[in-house]
Amino acid sequence: MTSPSPRLLALAGTVVLWASAFPAIRVGVDELGVAALSFLRLAVAALALVAVAPFARVRLPRRGDLPLIALCGATGMTAYQTLLNWGEVHVEAGTASLLISAAPVFSVLLAAVFLPASEPLTRHVLVGSVVAIGGCALVALGGGGATGFGAGALVVLAAAVVQGIYHFATKPLLRRYTGLEVATYAMVAGTVFGLPLAPAAVRAAAHAPAAALAPAVFLGLLPSALGFVIWGYAVARLPLAVSTAALYLVPPVALAVSFVWLSEAPHPLALAGGAVTVLGVFLIHRSRRRAEAVPRVQEVSPSASTRP
Repeated sequence: MTSPSPRLLALAGTVVLWASAFPAIRVGVDELGVAALSFLRLAVAALALVAVAPFARVRLPRRGDLPLIALCGATGMTAYQTLLNWGEVHVEAGTASLLISAAPVFSVLLAAVFLPASEPLTRHVLVGSVVAIGGCALVALGGGGATGFGAGALVVLAAAVVQGIYHFATKPLLRRYTGLEVATYAMVAGTVFGLPLAPAAVRAAAHAPAAALAPAVFLGLLPSALGFVIWGYAVARLPLAVSTAALYLVPPVALAVSFVWLSEAPHPLALAGGAVTVLGVFLIHRSRRRAEAVPRVQEVSPSASTRP
């Protein structure tokens, strides 16, 4: 019996790490609060990636790319972490993972608006986007329980929107830098933008027991830092279609981990909406793979799909 290859193990590890982040956020928010958890996770991840940078031969970015890197850090790191953590105060971890799975839809729509020549809004992309957004509406209804649309679900959906902006903004950077480099630049920039949250993090860390800091350290070191490293390793050695398809497993794995760890059982309507959302994202990726059938240089992004 042959053992799994390192690249497949890396891909599976990415799925598990990114899926486990959603319940870890739920625990961390309860222990530390939104502001402290957001900054501590960013800071831990940035320090880890900077420590790895010399060994991974991460280059310094060009000065002309700094505004775009700042946009990536502000949206995909600072705003995303804060909105997701805030949303998970009221939304179950599994429901949050279903909503975040729609992030690539917003990236595609932004590309169609601002880059119509290279990223046209085809009929298949439009249909997939409508299907995915409809799925998000069902998830939000399920997440709101008896009251219908929950504010927490809408906040998590806003996190998916800013994550979509991050996906879109990384595209030109990934033509000049590796996925690990872009992730490192964005994480450091995000930590800088998150500095206004630092006083809350200091107060929380000073008064919290050591065990309460464990979720922030786990999130920073494993899903954020290690997750980016092994995702980049896997994508560099596997077909992009394979790696992208594997990330469709993040929401169901997150649901399973949340059930075991937190005893969360998602609302059936949220599950149905999650399935519809994933179907819409699949339709978009399928149409884009057809459009990219002509061989070209493959862009490798550490944030191509569901990232917690």
